[in-house]
Amino acid sequence: MRVIVPGGTGNLGALLRRTLAEQGHEVVALGRRGGTGVLPWDGRTIGPWAEAIDGADAVINLAGRSVDCRYDKTNLTEMLVSRTDSTRAVGEAIARARKPPRVWLQMSTATIYAHAGPPNDEVDGILGGEEPGVPSYWRFSVEIARAWERELAAAQTPSTRKVALRTAMVMGDGGVFDVLLRLARLGLGGAIAGGEQFVSWIHEADFARAVSFLVERDDLDGPFNLCAPEPLPQREFMRALRRAAGAPFGLPASRWMVEMGAALMRTDAELVLKSRRVVPTRLQGAGFRFDFPAWHEASRDLVARRKAAA
Repeated sequence: MRVIVPGGTGNLGALLRRTLAEQGHEVVALGRRGGTGVLPWDGRTIGPWAEAIDGADAVINLAGRSVDCRYDKTNLTEMLVSRTDSTRAVGEAIARARKPPRVWLQMSTATIYAHAGPPNDEVDGILGGEEPGVPSYWRFSVEIARAWERELAAAQTPSTRKVALRTAMVMGDGGVFDVLLRLARLGLGGAIAGGEQFVSWIHEADFARAVSFLVERDDLDGPFNLCAPEPLPQREFMRALRRAAGAPFGLPASRWMVEMGAALMRTDAELVLKSRRVVPTRLQGAGFRFDFPAWHEASRDLVARRKAAA
């Protein structure tokens, strides 16, 4: 197949490009800067890059400003605009194509679900934004996710199957896993604000396999939760990571300590304080099988990979 990956120059983009290439597919990324295997685009307007979509077999849109930042008004607005503008541009390119791709996978987020409560799936899950007692900007994060998926739904692409990837934290090379592992090794990987909030996650290998699975299955569309089937409380999540890393202890942190630390790191405490309890009901129901369904196995594998690469 010929696969176009807008926003394909980051960690997840590199993972998918490598995986798809290993499967024998031709992969072209779209990025702010051009380069080998990368076409330049601005993420907002139709340009020469749209010619690559005409005749492609699949589009996997990962574009959007990183969430690893302070959630102030400027950054939240940029997160919203970068996601909706790029989704709209991809939709317009597909709509104009003489030979549109047969499938469009659009990145979304597990943050779309409510902060607390029972496990959330694509069928009965409770979308967030209305739950009491959460900071107002957490609601804005949910609205960003909703707006992202509204743009996908609004795109006039009747010949192209559309899938929303409600993705949990992807644990793998670089990104959030490296931060958590470093904290664990420093003895700082304890319970945060009590550690009751749930962590939803997915091993990078399962993420890549799930994307390939959804590209190939012509009978599947709509939202899919890309997450392992066993979310767990943050205190248990970090305990398993400490064991995998050989860290003997992890100091706990109160909410104010986390918020202060996040400010110093120029990121936001919502990323670790919000409870994300998400399960992949539709993915498993379609026959997908996880190589790493449980975090204790996944964390051991990921730590072993780091040691082997050192």
